[in-house]
Amino acid sequence: MDRWNGRQQPLLIVVSGPSGVGKDTVLQRMRTRGLAMHFVVTATTRPQRPGETHGKDYLFVSQDRFREMIQRGELLEHALVYNDYKGIPRQQVRQALDSGKDAVLRIDVQGAETIRRLWPGALLIFLAPETEEELVERLMRRSTETPDRLELRIHTAREEMKRVDLFDYVVINRDGQLEATVDTILAIIVAEHHRTHPRQVTL
Repeated sequence: MDRWNGRQQPLLIVVSGPSGVGKDTVLQRMRTRGLAMHFVVTATTRPQRPGETHGKDYLFVSQDRFREMIQRGELLEHALVYNDYKGIPRQQVRQALDSGKDAVLRIDVQGAETIRRLWPGALLIFLAPETEEELVERLMRRSTETPDRLELRIHTAREEMKRVDLFDYVVINRDGQLEATVDTILAIIVAEHHRTHPRQVTL
C-alpha cells in the first residue's frame, strides 16, 4: 500500500456548519499555519462585502457566468444559498488532489450533503456553536443583513443544526477559543491520514 511507502492519500475535507458559526474565521486561521493543503475558493453570485478580496475570500461572479460554469460542468457542487448561488470549482479540487495535497472546502450544510452523496469518502467536519443562543447573537452582531434576511439565516441555521448526523465529526467553535478549534480540526485531519483503510475520492 502507498501508505507504507511514506505517501499519504490526499483528503477531500469539508468544513461546514450553520451561518455565523465562524467557518471563515477558522479557515483563515488555518491558512496562517502554513499547512500543506489547498483551501478551495468558492464561487458565488452574492455581492462582494467591504474588506473581501476576489480570488481569496470568494470568486465573485455574475449570474450569467455562474450559469455558464454549471453548463460546462465546472462546479463540483452548487446550491442556492440565501437567494445567492454558491459553487465549488472542480478544477481547483482536482489539481490539489492530483498534486497530493488535501483539498479543504468551505460549504454550507446543503452542499456538504451533496458531497457526501457523490463522494462518500470525503471527510465531513461540522463546526457548531456552543449553544443556539450564542449562534443567534453572532448573527445579530454581524449587522450585515436586513431584518428579513437575518430572520432567514436564523431559521436556516436552526434547521442545519439538525443535520449534524450527516457528518463524521463535530467541533465546537467556542467564543474566544479559535486556536483550540483549529487545533482540534487539525488533529482530526492528522488522525484521518493514519487510517488503516484510507478514504478514497476520485473526481
